[in-house]
Amino acid sequence: MTKERIILGIDPGTTIMGFGLIRVTNKKMEFLQLNELQLSKYDNHYQKLKIIFERTIELIETHLPDEIAIEAPFFGKNVQSMLKLGRAQGVAMAAGLSRGIPITEYEPKKIKMAITGNGNASKEQVAKMLQQLLGLKELPKNLDSTDGLAAAVCHHFNSGKVIAGKSYSGWDAFVKQNEDKIRK
Repeated sequence: MTKERIILGIDPGTTIMGFGLIRVTNKKMEFLQLNELQLSKYDNHYQKLKIIFERTIELIETHLPDEIAIEAPFFGKNVQSMLKLGRAQGVAMAAGLSRGIPITEYEPKKIKMAITGNGNASKEQVAKMLQQLLGLKELPKNLDSTDGLAAAVCHHFNSGKVIAGKSYSGWDAFVKQNEDKIRK
């Protein structure tokens, strides 16, 4: 029996939101799309959030992803930037959740580690590795879209692994949340 799923990866941002889609058939990855949403032309932050939400819904309705992987904001010194980035991430997550799609969040270092084996890899190193893994002919000018694609690939590589941070109130809760892992 062929098991297929589509994963949407998102690198949220208020200037550029990068995204990528892969199809996984059994355990084989296939590149579907990568692109970016240019938001710098909009002055109003709330307008940007609206566009992020609408574009994420459009991606979901077009590609019908089974799961969404999203890059978590990294902690910087500029509180205002962090707040804006967190809002952008929240809006993209809300779009997925409104359609009942499970979302997994990954720290940037975890994504880089999954793709390159080095949690401190550069955007260029991640992009080159994705080019190798997925047979991409060329890379985009801006690497925000490859960051979104990297989140999707990271999610595939981490599928089936226990993700730190999940908590269970007991064995019954564990079984209920992991029914797909039970042999019948």
